[in-house]
Parts: sequence; C-alpha cells; structure tokens
Amino acid sequence: MAEWQFAESKPSDELAQLSFYSVKKPQDGGDVEFVITVKEYANPKDNSLRFFALADKQTNQKTAPFTPCGWGDSLLKALAECIVAVHRFPYEGD
Repeated sequence: MAEWQFAESKPSDELAQLSFYSVKKPQDGGDVEFVITVKEYANPKDNSLRFFALADKQTNQKTAPFTPCGWGDSLLKALAECIVAVHRFPYEGD
C-alpha cells in the first residue's frame, strides 16, 4: 500500500490519486486529442474497480453522446479500456 493511501480517514471520502494521459484519435479533418484522467482509489469497494479512467471529451455527439471510460484492477487495464472506447465512435465536434 502506498503512503498516500493512509491519508484517507474514512472510506466514504473515496480518496483517489490522479494520473493524466493523452491520446490522439486520427480522423478526417485532423487529429483530435483526448486527455484521460485515471483515478486510483485508496480503498475501493471492489478491488477489481481500483482504477477508473475517464476521457475529457465525448464521441458520437450527434447521435448518442458517449463518454469513453474504463475500469480495472490495474492502471493499465483501465487506461487500455478507455483508449479502446475513444476509438469506438467518431468524434463529431463540440
């Protein structure tokens, strides 16, 4: 357990450490950059959900807006799931 995780005084605080990543989605008209924030929870309710990744932009905005995300028991799993989700639908602008 990392030292920062001991700072949480009660589980309802849902203390999390944040990590930031960026990925470019190539499309007609130019690349679109997505910033992905990954949260590592100090004391998750389920250990398989320790990491949560969320993109800063939605895709498929004109049909059914979708915010790419991913869960996992490791940073790699959550981040990889989110990147796959970024590429699932086209980015259609703001």
